[in-house]
Amino acid sequence: MGLGKVMLDWPVIRQFRSGDLLGRGPAVTSERTRELTPRTNTADHVARSICPYCAVGCGQRVFVQDGRVTQIEGDPDSPISRGRLCPKGAASEQLVNAPNRQTKVLYRRPHGTEWERLDLDTALDMIANRFLEARRAHWQDHDDQGRRVNRTMGVAALGGATLDNEENYLIKKLFTAAGAIQIENQARI
Repeated sequence: MGLGKVMLDWPVIRQFRSGDLLGRGPAVTSERTRELTPRTNTADHVARSICPYCAVGCGQRVFVQDGRVTQIEGDPDSPISRGRLCPKGAASEQLVNAPNRQTKVLYRRPHGTEWERLDLDTALDMIANRFLEARRAHWQDHDDQGRRVNRTMGVAALGGATLDNEENYLIKKLFTAAGAIQIENQARI
C-alpha cells in the first residue's frame, strides 16, 4: 500500500472527504471498530436481578451466553436506578467470573502453615459443632440482676454487603432463634 493510499485512509482526511467536519460519523470509525460486536448482542438470554452490594437495590440486566455471565448492565426499566450502576455494581460480573475466585473450601488448621481442601459436608459439620459448642458454653438463662434473658454471648453474626435481602433475613432469623443478640451487617458499619 503506497504512502498516498495510507494518507487518504487517515481519519482526519476521511472526515473532510465525507463532509463530517465534527468527526462524529462513520469517517472516524476504524475497520476494527466496525467489526466489533457488543457482548450483549451475543447473549442467549437476559436475566433481571438486583445489585448485591448495598441497600439501594439498583436493577441489573445480566447477560448470559452458554450458561456463563458475560456482562452486567444497569436495568433501564428499574424505577430505582433507571439504568445506572455505581462502579461496584457495574463490576459485579467479577463476582462470578473473577479468575481468582475461590470455589473450594479451604481450611488452615490451628498453628498450620498451609491451606488444605475440605469437602463441603466436613466443613459444614465443623462449623455447626463449633457454633453449638460456643452457644452451649456461653448460654445465659438470667442476667446479673436475675432477669430471664435466654441468650448467648458466645455467638455473633456479621453479614456481608454481597448478601441479598433474603439471605440476610434468614441469617437474622437463625441467629435470633439460636439466642444470639450480637447480629450486625457490614453495610451498616
